[in-house]
Amino acid sequence: MLCCVCKEKEATVHLTQIAGDTKQQEDLCEECAKAKGVDDPAGFSLADMLLGLGAAQEIEQAGGESGLKCPTCGFSQADFKKAGRLGCPACYETFAEPLESLLKTMHKGTRHVGKVPEGLRQGRDLSDRLKQLQKKLAKAIAAEDFEEAAILRDEIKQTTARAASSTT
Repeated sequence: MLCCVCKEKEATVHLTQIAGDTKQQEDLCEECAKAKGVDDPAGFSLADMLLGLGAAQEIEQAGGESGLKCPTCGFSQADFKKAGRLGCPACYETFAEPLESLLKTMHKGTRHVGKVPEGLRQGRDLSDRLKQLQKKLAKAIAAEDFEEAAILRDEIKQTTARAASSTT
């Protein structure tokens, strides 16, 4: 069996995590296990445990060795890796890029959509579409592209009519 991380060497360390009804198994070679701190239980990354094996590595790859530190609280990527959480609200802006790549690997996207009743969702989608069209219209007018502006104006009218009919 090959290592899940490097996919080159034989896996000798086998980790199993059971959460509810789901079972997740990670098979690592000795080098990848040592790199993750698995050989030293005190050094095992809390971020890895909370966010899934490889999460801290994902953050390091996305952020590189830039030594990012939060200007407000002084929290670093190493601190996040150890603690599994950020230090303050400003950390979300400081570590936005590495966190975005981490979230993309964990979830379908980086924007929470949640569950919404169908009628409300359609209204929200139409509202978002109207905002986008209005921004495009303003840009077209500023660029004096009146043909595009006319097309956008017509599409705005149609979308507004659809929004009005869906609410009644």
